[in-house]
Amino acid sequence: MTTTPKAQTPIRSVHGIGVLCGLAAGVWLGAAEAPTKLVNSGLSPFAISLCMVAGVFTARWSIPTLLKGTRSVFADLARNKHLIPVAILAGMLWAVANTLTVFAIRDVGLSIAFPLWNTNSLVGIFWGRVLFGELKGASRKNVAKVVLGALAIVVAAILLGFSTIHASGPHPGRALGGILAAAGASLLWGTMYIPYRKAYISGMNPLSFITVFTVGELGTVFALVLALDGGTRAAVFHSPEIGHMLFWLFLGGFVWVIGDLFQQFATKYLGIGRGIPLSNTNQIWGLAWGALVFGELATADAAHRLLVIVGSVVMIAGALAVSTAVATEREDASTNDSLLRECDRYGLDYGRVLRAYSGTATEMAERREWWDYVILACAVGVFVWLGMKARVPALGMNLLWVGMLAAVLVVTAAVGVWGLWKATRFS
Repeated sequence: MTTTPKAQTPIRSVHGIGVLCGLAAGVWLGAAEAPTKLVNSGLSPFAISLCMVAGVFTARWSIPTLLKGTRSVFADLARNKHLIPVAILAGMLWAVANTLTVFAIRDVGLSIAFPLWNTNSLVGIFWGRVLFGELKGASRKNVAKVVLGALAIVVAAILLGFSTIHASGPHPGRALGGILAAAGASLLWGTMYIPYRKAYISGMNPLSFITVFTVGELGTVFALVLALDGGTRAAVFHSPEIGHMLFWLFLGGFVWVIGDLFQQFATKYLGIGRGIPLSNTNQIWGLAWGALVFGELATADAAHRLLVIVGSVVMIAGALAVSTAVATEREDASTNDSLLRECDRYGLDYGRVLRAYSGTATEMAERREWWDYVILACAVGVFVWLGMKARVPALGMNLLWVGMLAAVLVVTAAVGVWGLWKATRFS
């Protein structure tokens, strides 16, 4: 077993790149749920989730292959075998939560469901403090930011939930069910960040973590379809109309993965309590897609609009308050204690884990293998094949806003990837 040093080594501050990743995650995660509007075309929420996760699976293998290569990914997994079951569990939690979000979108609409499940930041803050010592040794100012920000998120969720019940949403009779589905997604997603944090204080790379994560995702949604959506006779396996929709759902899954990858890096470099609230700015982007592209607020009365706007502003303000609490040296010392405990528990090399956690790992570039190019070619081929069969859904959409928001996605991804490469080389 590797012996770790008694002295605590200072942790390099990567707050800036963590904030950049959190904001980029918000933009992409906000856009990822737009394709689930296809639930209004007759597909069940289970079918929507399965198709999206199929796209997620494609992306979670192709993006790490593009950025690092499979040799690097599997070498990292070999060093952290104890984290493989943890990553699979995280994927299972994600899959169930994602299915619940589809129910929530169906019953209360995208612009309302988003703020409700974004209370997952409260769950994340709780687990971060209890299990990983986040905020231990933090200044009073930082504690105040986190506590007041968390309270603001709760108030905003109450406002938005109230506006849903008294507004004429997509299915007014199912408003309560939609709220409960969003709350369930919030609880599961908040708990899902425990495996994230455990992986990164053990020195695991987010690009490696997500490749195993997706095994739990895909297996779980298949089980949900087989158990609750008709088994092998489910419409998703037999309906002739599904082929026309697959491209959009795969695309939604692919977009989600890009956002989630930024969120993974934000969680790594900022911690759960800070990284997740910052990525929860996806609420404002989800609101933009729901209101501007799909016209969800077009028929809302003035009181409904006011509650949505006030709730959204309060939630974003709370999330930003939490995320701007920059860790002090005393809090970094507590984080370093967590790294030391993981190293002692699993016999890890403390120096390597610290470099990986701080974004200063200097791994030698792995040469690309022929199968790396096969994986990338297959991913592109899948999207081309599905795109040839796709039809524009019979939904009311403002194409001008679609183009403008898509441009924001491209710019945000370019800036985020450049920042990660320059600061950490994706370590």
